[in-house]
Amino acid sequence: MLAILGAVMLSLAQPAAANDVLPLGSLEFRRCELSQPRSAATTAAWCADFSQPENRAKPDGRRIAFRLALIKSDAVPVKSDPLVLLAGGPGQAATESWSQVAGALALARRSRHVILLDQRGTGGSNALRCDDDADDKGGDVIKAAQAHAPDAAGARAMTQDCLRRVETRADATQYTTSIAVEDLEALRQALGGVQYNLLGISYGTRVAQQYARRYPQGVRSLILDGVAPNDVVLGADFARSLDDALRARFALCDAAPACRERFGDVYKDLYALRARLKEKPLAVSLRDPQTFALLNAQLDADTFAGLVRLYAYAPETAALLPLAIHEAAAGNAAPLMGQASLITADLGATLTSGMGLSVICAEDADLLVAQPEQAALILGDDFTTALRTQCEVWPRGQRPDDFHEPLKSDIPSLLLSGQYDPVTPPRYGEQVAKGLSRSRHLVAPGQGHNVIGRGCVPRLLARFIDKLETDTLDAGCISDMGATPFFLDYNGASP
Repeated sequence: MLAILGAVMLSLAQPAAANDVLPLGSLEFRRCELSQPRSAATTAAWCADFSQPENRAKPDGRRIAFRLALIKSDAVPVKSDPLVLLAGGPGQAATESWSQVAGALALARRSRHVILLDQRGTGGSNALRCDDDADDKGGDVIKAAQAHAPDAAGARAMTQDCLRRVETRADATQYTTSIAVEDLEALRQALGGVQYNLLGISYGTRVAQQYARRYPQGVRSLILDGVAPNDVVLGADFARSLDDALRARFALCDAAPACRERFGDVYKDLYALRARLKEKPLAVSLRDPQTFALLNAQLDADTFAGLVRLYAYAPETAALLPLAIHEAAAGNAAPLMGQASLITADLGATLTSGMGLSVICAEDADLLVAQPEQAALILGDDFTTALRTQCEVWPRGQRPDDFHEPLKSDIPSLLLSGQYDPVTPPRYGEQVAKGLSRSRHLVAPGQGHNVIGRGCVPRLLARFIDKLETDTLDAGCISDMGATPFFLDYNGASP
């Protein structure tokens, strides 16, 4: 084992031949540029050819040409264990997500390369896109306003249309997490049998846990940001988690005299407005914040719930919610819907909904059960109902028998949560940490979903990856973080 690791270190540390080829294991990386959806900006990187059978039971059948990139460390020699980014969603691509985390990983990658492999079905790895690639020409506000689960008939029709689009070039049953884990292992072998430092973000934390269960020898460390436990059914807890996060955030407003005087009981008003919109949707006219095109839409109860959920993800947009709810209750919902389009513009361009269906339909949908106690919450149970309907149409892949068992491991692990995360709350991190004997769970005060780039977390992350400290990691600096002050008007946050 030491001989293998030594050989790998020599391979990873050697300089690029003629300064334009970087050989790693059996792969040759060459200079390339990574593009970003909805942007002309590019990122300098190194790319290599890498392909795998779509169906491993049919090795001579269709193959997937993966988009594989490397962000090169300038260290000499470079460490032999690369950092591997596992993107969220499900449906986001690592190469397209890199720009969002590059700053957070600047310290961590000083002595290690970063590997970006677009998971099968995303980005440049045979993306299972359901929508047209053409620009929407000003319709993003309408799309954002409709960012909620459709009714059963609508969900069925949308899924049938998506399946027609992808089935000519993909077997949708072959795009699950478990199969993606096999791709990661094949890549590790092609890189010379290195050990990974796996950085999972949101859904990527599930991929990381599944890989660590199957191939523990291939993992040096785990970093899980926005932790999704193996034993949680995706979608089952969304309504409860959102309501918990909103209730806690709005309690901060109630505790701040200026916010309480301006908005009163925001949590109560949230549900009062939802009830009014159920009775009578609100007509909204607004200018698209990017194109300035005049748009007309309707704000109904389900749309309202979807928009509130989008705002709750980040502390900056969550700070706008009391004001946005107050304005919408007074008949002015344009600010609520306009801001939402900015939140969703990049997200909609990077998510591949077909891949998301392949994952959830195989791994979670059959375990989703009706929860009457969640029907009265702001998000309700429409999401789970629509998801079950979609998965009646979408082909279902295989799920290993132990897929939903908690991960038990002694791999050094750093778990990160936001205090007010509306989709992967801190209790999820606590749940996963119970099975990891060498773990540390940090909860960032005042933060929402994904905290890797917040405050001092980048420095803590780099320290952890370098030293593999858990109990001894000095993380007192996160106490300096906190919630963004609420906006009392649209001129900025309150003092």
